Amino acid sequence: MYQLSDLLYLMERLRTPVTGCPWDLKQTYETIVSHTLEEAHEVVDAIERGDKGDLKDELGDLLFQVVFYAQLGREEGAFEFSDVLNNIVEKLLRRHPHVFPKGQLRESFPEGTEFSDEDVKRQWEEIKAEERRLKPQKESSTAGFSVDRDSVLKDIPKNFPALTRAEKLQKRAAQHGFDWPDLPPVFGKLEEEIAELKVEINQFAGQDLRSEEAHRRLTDEMGDVLFCCVNLARFLKVNPDEALRSTNNKFVSRFQYLEEKLHKQGKKLTETELAELDALWDEAKLKLRSENNG
Repeated sequence: MYQLSDLLYLMERLRTPVTGCPWDLKQTYETIVSHTLEEAHEVVDAIERGDKGDLKDELGDLLFQVVFYAQLGREEGAFEFSDVLNNIVEKLLRRHPHVFPKGQLRESFPEGTEFSDEDVKRQWEEIKAEERRLKPQKESSTAGFSVDRDSVLKDIPKNFPALTRAEKLQKRAAQHGFDWPDLPPVFGKLEEEIAELKVEINQFAGQDLRSEEAHRRLTDEMGDVLFCCVNLARFLKVNPDEALRSTNNKFVSRFQYLEEKLHKQGKKLTETELAELDALWDEAKLKLRSENNG
């Protein structure tokens, strides 16, 4: 069985000038980002399909992405794989004081020691706040408040998937008191944003929605509606990305059921009346719901 050291050696060989792989030699941090995202999505897909064989392969592909970045870091003298490994172990020890006493990997609490969910949550928030405080900051060029230095939102990456970033922004703001007290005003805000979207839609009724002004204003209002949907999901303890992925999969299953039924009848989608498509859709909902519950 090959070991991690073999994978690191393989990566080094791939990046060796002249004798290495021409494609791998051309790559940079930036050029492999899309591959990293793709591999991460394929890991999620294998998990959701319950395919452990594929999951094993996809996790290997994702690990290779980490090794690739580490090799690039090594070549420019920025960091090595051992630094990546050391940093994650240190971070996990620091973030789990309820498991590792005083951050010591080989130490354990006496048998019977317990921590409540509230204890763990409080410790987590304190640790994260301290990490943000100690993180190197950009110097402010003016006196007073600095967005780079002082904002509680400063370290939430802008290139996160939009749903994920919206949820993280809301959670962080909530930790600092900027939040609704309960569910009713969350629904109220969503209804308010939907009403504002309807106003804009009516404003451009009969006009080309692809015009620059219409696109800008409708995009703005649609974004507000989606942001409120994420907030509602947060209050309901539902992961918005997981919920949407589940609905996407549900849509595919129902649509493919509809396609199969039409195929058996010798019909094409484009030649079928909407009323019949709608009836088949309802049939698909009932059948698939029954199968999932059974």
